[in-house]
Amino acid sequence: MDILSIILIVSGLVLFETISSIDNAIINAQVLSTMGERARKWFLLWGLLIAVFLIRGLLPFLIVWMANPGLGAVGTLTATFSSDPAVVKAIENSAPILLIGGGIFLIFLFFHWLFLETKNFGLRGERFLLSQGVWFYAVISVILSVVVWFALKINPLMAFGAVVGSTAFFITHGFKQNAQEQEKKLLSTTRSDLSKIFYLEVIDATFSIDGVIGAFAFTLVVPLILLGNGIGAFVVREVTIHNIERIKKYIFLKNGAMYSIFFLGVIMLLDSFGVNIPSWFSPVVTALVVGYFFLKSKKALD
Repeated sequence: MDILSIILIVSGLVLFETISSIDNAIINAQVLSTMGERARKWFLLWGLLIAVFLIRGLLPFLIVWMANPGLGAVGTLTATFSSDPAVVKAIENSAPILLIGGGIFLIFLFFHWLFLETKNFGLRGERFLLSQGVWFYAVISVILSVVVWFALKINPLMAFGAVVGSTAFFITHGFKQNAQEQEKKLLSTTRSDLSKIFYLEVIDATFSIDGVIGAFAFTLVVPLILLGNGIGAFVVREVTIHNIERIKKYIFLKNGAMYSIFFLGVIMLLDSFGVNIPSWFSPVVTALVVGYFFLKSKKALD
């Protein structure tokens, strides 16, 4: 992998991690505004270290380990930094299982937003689809059935990976729904700063899953994922501290994040079925989609 590809991939990862974590930054800022100065400083320092090194650091290794259980925990850790051809081949052989699961997760995430979540309407048809929310479960069920049908013809483990991806979506979605309810309680009642810090750490962990899974659409090289997601997490913290009100004015950035998630999910699915996707494609698509909705947001401000 040449230096230009590395720069492009890391830049795409930083952009995707940042844009997909806007909701997380907004929640953090709202809860932090109700906390004492000491607790805010503690979270913004140690919370960042936990978010980057513990959650976003360990999760990619955990995903690779789940796709390669034969490597073991220690073997997975060393394998991701290894250039041993046998190890590289083992990870590449498991890639379709990982990619199909991640692709299903991201596509479900997108359709949930499209059909069921309140939004600023950035494209034609979004308002209509929001009014047809009852079709969400039908759409994702058909998608999962079709993907599993074709995956079974190639490798039963790929079909299992798709089911795991759908399971991961519903588990994390349940956590997010509960988090939204807890946020309302935290903002409307007097809770201890300790309970708020704990809540924010859980929220960070939940939201980080989207970014980490999406990162595998950019590359399977875990060190690059760690670098890109780590920088992105730092940017999100800076946004939380200094620019959250300004960012909230760009009303279509969430649209850009969700359409990026859709395209990355499709890329992962195609890649899992053997379609050759160039390494530059995911970063470029992400930049174009986010750029379009950024300009659309900026125009809405004028």
